[in-house]
Amino acid sequence: MLAYSYPQGGIFWTMLELFLFIVWFWILIAIFSDIFRSRDMGGWAKALWVIFVIVLPFLGILIYLIARGGKMQERSLEQAQRQQDAFDAQVRQAAGASGNVDDLAKLADLKEKGMLTDAEFQAQKAKLLG
Repeated sequence: MLAYSYPQGGIFWTMLELFLFIVWFWILIAIFSDIFRSRDMGGWAKALWVIFVIVLPFLGILIYLIARGGKMQERSLEQAQRQQDAFDAQVRQAAGASGNVDDLAKLADLKEKGMLTDAEFQAQKAKLLG
């Protein structure tokens, strides 16, 4: 009985509505993240965009996409680049701590082989540690 009370067309429309609902929230999240990521807007402009999108959601999103949508990808790429740069700096810093130990070992080896004088060794050691 249940199968006859809910026709296949109803299933299709329910799936379509669910898909559009998910897409709607995805667009909202993308727009809010773009608003707060934007460095070329001040706090008041961001607040006004948020209020506009919340109060008049369909019109607010449409106007936002028309007015500022062209630069959304650029701002997203800038943020991804900043995150990658921060990650690279962290990795370099973590690797640099052990790199100094390796460099000091190489300097000590050169000193033992007689390729560096004691003064040169101390100067290079101070440069690495300082």
